[in-house]
Amino acid sequence: MEGLLTRCGALSIWATCSHQLSRYISHRCHHCAPGRGQRLILSRMFQPQNLREDQVLSVEGKSSDLTCKSQRLMLQVGLILPASPGCYHLLPYTVRAMEKLVRVIDQEMQAIGGQKISMPSLNPAELWQATNRWDLMGKELLRLRDRHGKEYCLGPTHEEAVTALVASQKKLSYKQLPFLLYQVTRKFRDEPRPRFGLLRGREFYMKDMYTFDSSPEAARQTYSLVCDAYCSLFDRLGLQFIKAQADVGSIGGTMSHEFQLPVDIGEDRLAVCPSCSFSANVETLDLSQMNCPACQGPLTETKGIEVGHTFYLGTKYSSIFNAQFTNAHGKPALAEMGCYGLGVTRILAAAIEVLSTEDCIRWPHLLAPYQVCLIPPKKASKEAAAAELMGHLYDHITEAVPQLHGEVLLDDRTHLTIGNRLKDANKLGYPFVIIAGKRALEDPAHFEVWCQNTGEVLFLTKEGLMEFLNQVQVV
Repeated sequence: MEGLLTRCGALSIWATCSHQLSRYISHRCHHCAPGRGQRLILSRMFQPQNLREDQVLSVEGKSSDLTCKSQRLMLQVGLILPASPGCYHLLPYTVRAMEKLVRVIDQEMQAIGGQKISMPSLNPAELWQATNRWDLMGKELLRLRDRHGKEYCLGPTHEEAVTALVASQKKLSYKQLPFLLYQVTRKFRDEPRPRFGLLRGREFYMKDMYTFDSSPEAARQTYSLVCDAYCSLFDRLGLQFIKAQADVGSIGGTMSHEFQLPVDIGEDRLAVCPSCSFSANVETLDLSQMNCPACQGPLTETKGIEVGHTFYLGTKYSSIFNAQFTNAHGKPALAEMGCYGLGVTRILAAAIEVLSTEDCIRWPHLLAPYQVCLIPPKKASKEAAAAELMGHLYDHITEAVPQLHGEVLLDDRTHLTIGNRLKDANKLGYPFVIIAGKRALEDPAHFEVWCQNTGEVLFLTKEGLMEFLNQVQVV
């Protein structure tokens, strides 16, 4: 066990871990937690994959088909399970992480005036035919007919639906604008070749926001506001990102930016200027022009995973559906629109892709499914007397550290050694693992605390441990 991580002096480690903890955003977790007296124990968690197996057993095909790290790791530790090509069961740990991500997104969107709505996934064909996207989207659009022969599509995006919704409100005033309407929902795209797990699938979760402003100037201000909120989101998650100029594609409009996480597995090629803030998807550039258009400096190329995309739409959709408001002069005017997407499940997978090692998942601090894993001693071992002590510690943490209620998991598989369970905890990426080992039998008892994201170890008394854990803040 000593070879897995390096033990450091308690004083220097405390400083490092405290700096790490200070980066957490201070919000209480409202996820359903066990009632008083109940404990979250690992043996009852639903995980179809066996953590003890060294080889990934993929129902998607051969092991050679697992071409990216996040896909392989998420299958190996039981975060996802394939249901059909491009569609996955999201299992309990993943759902917890996704719900935390949605809470962070809600906080950022509502901080700038976003109002959350929910629109149907089943979209009437006539909405898409009105914008010509019924034909433009081609085979990527999943289409179906109901029993009456009426055509629908499963929405890959909701520009048509939301514009028709706003257009149905006939007495809107400029005083009510802007509207920033968003949802977090399932999206569907008939990918010709689904791959990379949650990074490119046929069914996925997205946050999509649609804005309605009274003038082009106001719409551009809203555009900047939402882009700033996206930057804040990725900063809070501790993810390095690139905001790149992008093509408007089939959505349309006059301005677009992608938010990319730089990583070699990425399918997008990005041109970045080291001398200034310019960056762009190479598909927007004249490839014969090798210099930055902003400063004329040389451009470097990198790859990225697109996790967000913003568009300034103008009146492209509002003019088709007649989404109007009454302006300051009492005259009807068309709303200026923007649309803004975040790939929710893609952010989870991309974060695992960029933060994890080849063998172990590492989460953004705010998104870890559980913050703390407790490992009691092996049954019938020399340290077995400390098992009851670990049970009392679990109860004390959940009572004395309110923000960790529902965030602590007890690994009760005491037929396994501490080393084997620590290996599993390392794979799953709990930020903090607390072990009752030999020093738990001392007077006073000392617990071994592993800071997984820094690779550091502390030995703390119960009082020191409570002081340490009280610094942990979760979303």
